[in-house]
Amino acid sequence: MKVPKSINSIRRRVMHSITKNIGNSYTDPTVDTSKKLDIKKVLIIRPNHRLGNQLLLTPLILEVINTFPDCKIDLFVKGGVANPVFQNYAAINKIIQLPKKPFNHLFKYAKDWVSIKRTHYDLVINGDKNSSSGRLLTQISRSTFKVFGDVHEDIQLAYPDYQHISKYPVYNLRRYLEKLGFSKNNNPVPVLDIKLNAQEISEGKKILDGIIKNKKETICIYTNATGAKCYSETWWLSFYNRLLKEYPDYNIVEMLPIENISKINFKSPNFYSKDIREMGAIIKNTSVFIAADNGVMHLASATLTPTVGFFSVTDPNIYGPYGNGSVALHTDKTNIEDWIKAIDRILK
Repeated sequence: MKVPKSINSIRRRVMHSITKNIGNSYTDPTVDTSKKLDIKKVLIIRPNHRLGNQLLLTPLILEVINTFPDCKIDLFVKGGVANPVFQNYAAINKIIQLPKKPFNHLFKYAKDWVSIKRTHYDLVINGDKNSSSGRLLTQISRSTFKVFGDVHEDIQLAYPDYQHISKYPVYNLRRYLEKLGFSKNNNPVPVLDIKLNAQEISEGKKILDGIIKNKKETICIYTNATGAKCYSETWWLSFYNRLLKEYPDYNIVEMLPIENISKINFKSPNFYSKDIREMGAIIKNTSVFIAADNGVMHLASATLTPTVGFFSVTDPNIYGPYGNGSVALHTDKTNIEDWIKAIDRILK
């Protein structure tokens, strides 16, 4: 059964009003700061099924692994995309997957919620401050330490990039651990990382070489996006023609979306895949990836490939690619000359 968007919107507002104060009454356990905390079992909660949101969770997971190298992490997510995303994360012990459509699988949905009570964790982290279910799950979990995900004023004052959906959970965790006696961590926030291995990257190169059949480096574009984030064919054709003019010594290859459509009318060599890791491995063998804000843009960023993200209706301060030379451009506040300059800084 598909729930109308209007109903979902009302449901989210009601749930947020009910759960916004959850965690306020939680009192942290008293700890002996002279002794090292033994954190072995961690639960990270991010019940969202979208590819981008799963990838955006990887910096928090890497932060936990870097802080507690011997820990094992359970993930509480939604849908099946987490399996390929975290496939090469040795620290992941178990992935608890809520069904993507809970009303079609009510028994499993309830069973997964109940499963949280069966395990005692050393640390539970809600990975999304706006998730009502994440706050509830953190509340009912059995754990010594709990991070509910609120962004505190001191974080907002100290970190100009705190708004980013991947960064504020890391800043929250660091703040919490300082209270428990850990030294202040001033390291850069980890970047998105899908952890491609050498074999995957090699296979991606073979696929790309079969498409371009030359030794030139490659620019990869992805012209699709959801809803209002998607730019028109006219927009993309104009930009594509400018790329051809500016970068004659590069291949320009288009990655096609699952709908197998092209906003440049298939004018460029292209490839199509439904395999997330294969897509990532091909992108890894390119010099730059260019797309509007979407899950595949985050996939490109997670391959550690320089990524140019175009934004118009969403906030680049929250969703923009970062690290590895990546850049987020708001197309209402910049023009095509700015975009080319940004690409030049990556390629030249």
